[in-house]
Amino acid sequence: MMDSDHISDLTVAAFEVPTDFPESDGTLKWDSTTIVTVEISAMGKNGLGFTYANAATALYLDKKLKQVVVGKHPFSIQAIFNDMLTAVRNDGQCGLAMMAISAVDIALWDLKAKLFNLPLCSLLGQLRQQAKVYGSGGFTSYTDAQLQEQLGNWAAEGFRAVKMKIGREPQRDLERVRKARGAIGEKTDLFIDANGAFSARQAVEQAALFQQYSVGWFEEAVSSQDLQGLQFVRQHTPPDMRIAAGEYGYTTDDFMRMLEHGSVDVLQADATRCGGITGFLKAGQLCNAYHMPFSFHCSPAAHLHPALCTDTFYIGEYFHDHVRIEKILFDGLPQVEKGFLVPDLSAPGLGLNFKMQDADPYRIS
Repeated sequence: MMDSDHISDLTVAAFEVPTDFPESDGTLKWDSTTIVTVEISAMGKNGLGFTYANAATALYLDKKLKQVVVGKHPFSIQAIFNDMLTAVRNDGQCGLAMMAISAVDIALWDLKAKLFNLPLCSLLGQLRQQAKVYGSGGFTSYTDAQLQEQLGNWAAEGFRAVKMKIGREPQRDLERVRKARGAIGEKTDLFIDANGAFSARQAVEQAALFQQYSVGWFEEAVSSQDLQGLQFVRQHTPPDMRIAAGEYGYTTDDFMRMLEHGSVDVLQADATRCGGITGFLKAGQLCNAYHMPFSFHCSPAAHLHPALCTDTFYIGEYFHDHVRIEKILFDGLPQVEKGFLVPDLSAPGLGLNFKMQDADPYRIS
């Protein structure tokens, strides 16, 4: 018989939400995004977690990880995390398996905060009142008019920085950057993201061209797996152009290698990939040790609370695609005020409530 103070159930679902317009970046095209949700029950409360991953992740969660989690004490998050890592060893502690772990871990932290009736940032130890974010979209599939409208609107709303995709048609990138700068004016920072589309030398050549439009952030100029390439780009780009990467880091070791190689000026981490809140905070601690600015990748609903508790947090991504999905699926989303995310400190946990009726039309698993 299961103890009443232990985890009694873990339920999983997957939802596929079409984009509002076909989206593409330097290396990939898509017209829908899949989100996999996890709910964990204990002591009369439910914790909500999620990851943006293939629907197969839901099956993996149900068949592989549920048995690891159910029956454990909900406060033993690090122990459960370690048990999940052991369980997925032969499947690889990365990719789909790590995304599944991430969703569970986010749900566990949400549950723990709800059991204490605290917002998650209060439970973790809040350091700041709000989190600076940049508007992120500017897909390569957009027309120039769409690009300018989206980025220009964010600038008009008070965002201090915006980001656009580049790299699919390198010969057009400079003109698109010029038009983006024209739309946002001189007071808003302009970031670019190649999603690994360039070689190191090509990235350096492009960076030299972009400098005239005061581009201050060059993300994944080359593949984030190419640490030497990132290091080369960092060494040969203008000093006021920060090199950012890390969204495909899955383990603490991934982030450590990136920092040891001197591959980035800003380290990114994604809690829906890197082991949830537990993994995200560990990446933030590494940044603290290396005196490195820290940024979250996508999914603002998952990242706000841990970002508020991270010493070297610099800025996070307010990603158009995920913001749309989170508005469809969740109530209680953090509010955006002039480019800053602000938590609702009256709501426990992450503050999110799942809208089952609204989500059902998108259910695939």
